[in-house]
Amino acid sequence: MTAFPDSGFLSEASDGLKAMLSAQATEIALKRGDVLFEQGDEGDALFAILEGTLEVSFLAMSGRKLSLTLMRPGEVFGEIALFDSGPRTATIAAAEPSRVLRVRQGDVMDQIRQHPDLAVDLIRLAGLRMRWMGSQLNEQVFLPMPIRLARKLLHLSGLQDDPSTRITLSQSELAEFVGATREAVSKTISTWKRDNVVEASRGGLMIHDFQALRELAESDLI
Repeated sequence: MTAFPDSGFLSEASDGLKAMLSAQATEIALKRGDVLFEQGDEGDALFAILEGTLEVSFLAMSGRKLSLTLMRPGEVFGEIALFDSGPRTATIAAAEPSRVLRVRQGDVMDQIRQHPDLAVDLIRLAGLRMRWMGSQLNEQVFLPMPIRLARKLLHLSGLQDDPSTRITLSQSELAEFVGATREAVSKTISTWKRDNVVEASRGGLMIHDFQALRELAESDLI
């Protein structure tokens, strides 16, 4: 039995809940480009990443693909499907060879019927997740693009073993991550490059001045 990660959504879960999820989990191997599920698919399982990187994206009403984030080992997602089997709100695909754990809704519901106290823990965790999702939506809607871009770059750098290494995403891909045009992102990065905050090339982007970027990311709080 492979244990569920003790992080992210499950970091505050009880030992009993984590043990139950681990006992019900099955492992899935993904090749680069494999789609775990697509936006609009029926939600029927919770997942946790054991190895690799997964991209989260969705299609806007215009038909344009918007990348939301990259997820790395230890992250747990899809938990809303344990309560509601409605359509998935995003597409999850492997950005590199990956392994994930899957726990199906039906198996969790069977366990909750036998151990009702587990439901209280799940509901509390779902509330925390909804609060986090609300804050992310507020950022996407109300924050200026340069602040969103600074926060996204800091987030992406934090996913790497060494934050100072190059972030291998094009400016078009970064634009998808922050919901902006490539031109707007390019203009912002050019300004940061002139101020020696970042170094940009076709191979991606490297952060030189983390403190300056953090100040930009937190400038809405001033």
